[in-house]
Amino acid sequence: MHTWIMEIMDSYGYWGIALLIAVENLFPPIPSEVILTFGGFMTTYTSMNVPGVVVASTVGSTIGAILLYLAGRLINPLKLQNLLGGRLGKVLHFNKDDIENSMAWFERQGKSTVFFCRCIPIIRSLISIPAGMSQMKLRIFLPLTIGGSTVWNTLLVGAGAAAGASWEKVLDAMDTYSTIAFLIVGLGAFFFVFFTYRNRFRK
Repeated sequence: MHTWIMEIMDSYGYWGIALLIAVENLFPPIPSEVILTFGGFMTTYTSMNVPGVVVASTVGSTIGAILLYLAGRLINPLKLQNLLGGRLGKVLHFNKDDIENSMAWFERQGKSTVFFCRCIPIIRSLISIPAGMSQMKLRIFLPLTIGGSTVWNTLLVGAGAAAGASWEKVLDAMDTYSTIAFLIVGLGAFFFVFFTYRNRFRK
C-alpha cells in the first residue's frame, strides 16, 4: 500500500495529497501517518513546501469529514432507537435510553470531542458520523474539523520534513502513540459501559 501512495504523491503533488487524505477519511485503514510524514519529506527534495502540504492535507481531511458528517445526518436516531428497542437491542443489551443518553452526551461534549478526536488515528475520521447524527450545525462542525485537522497535519508534516530521509522513523513513534491512544479510548469506553450497566442494574 505504501508504494502506490508514494507514487500518487510523487505524480500529483498537492492534489495527490488532498485526494489521498480525503480517501483516508472514508477508509481509515489507509494510513494518514504515511501520507503526511512522506509529504513532509517531499518538501526536502521537491518544489513543495510545508505550508502547502498542510493546506492540501487539511482540504482533503475536510472533504472526507463532510461526507461522513452527511452520512451521519442520514441516520435517523428515532429509527435507530426503534431498532435497538427490538430484538437486536435485546441481543446487544442496548435499549432506547442508550441512544438518548449518547446523543445528550455528544450535545454537551461534542465540540471538544470533534476537535481533539481529529488527533487520534481511525477515530479522527469516524467522529464525523456521530457529529452528523447529533445534528451538530455545519457552521460549528467545520471550524472544529479544520482546526483539529490542521493541528494533526502540521505535527506530522513538520515531523516528516524535520526527519528528512529518515521520515519512516516517525512512523515508529506514531505506532507507539496510536497504541497508547487506543488503550486510553478503550479504557474510557469500558468504564462508560461498566458504569452505565451498573447504574441500570441498581435501578
